[in-house]
Amino acid sequence: MSLLVLSDVCKAQMRGSRRVEVLRDVSLEIEAGELVAVWGRRRSGRSTLLSVAAGIEPPDSGEVLFEGRDVNARGTRILGDGVGYCYTGASAPGGRTVIDHVRSGLLARRVAEPVAHSLAYDALRRVEVERSNELTMGDLDTAEAVRVAVACGLVLGPRVLVIDEPTKGVDLLERDAIVLLLRSLADEGIAVLVSDGDGSGLADADRALTLSDGELRGKSTPAPGGEVLSLRRPAGTSSAV
Repeated sequence: MSLLVLSDVCKAQMRGSRRVEVLRDVSLEIEAGELVAVWGRRRSGRSTLLSVAAGIEPPDSGEVLFEGRDVNARGTRILGDGVGYCYTGASAPGGRTVIDHVRSGLLARRVAEPVAHSLAYDALRRVEVERSNELTMGDLDTAEAVRVAVACGLVLGPRVLVIDEPTKGVDLLERDAIVLLLRSLADEGIAVLVSDGDGSGLADADRALTLSDGELRGKSTPAPGGEVLSLRRPAGTSSAV
């Protein structure tokens, strides 16, 4: 069984007085070491799909399995315990330092402060913003804030990393570097699931799928035999659009 499995997932939302089915019988399997991108237009449901996959929202029907366990079963918690969700669009307290922001999830789990500080610094170094550790969150540009969001997910040691639109608002010159960071995390064995609204995050994905009218289109299962179906661009080309 794949590391993360969504089977026949349905999810509806109210938009004004209308009930809209944003996910309709969506199935998706992701293996360790894969970078999977889901493209969709605004309000296509891609953010909802990622929230359901991470266990933040339950599906109306269908199931989500992480390591074979139903993530919505009573007493099951995967968010922060195997699955990391990176809140790239969420605002953080502007006066909090970067390292305090990254270590906050560890402190909430009662990790000793010196250990939390060390792990947070290691996560910042992994995403290459350790020199910003004493800056406040309000001092960061968009690309730096995305890297810090990734560090917040990494610091908990996830097997799956879920990131909603990691290149949104990032300067064109910085987008490739963000995508290459995510690619490198997948190459280290983490399953990475990202959403994308403009195509800039698709070039290095192993699989790129499209979400439209509630339906997920594309290769929903890994390549047979563990072989990666790579969409990676040739060296020296750009993913910026």
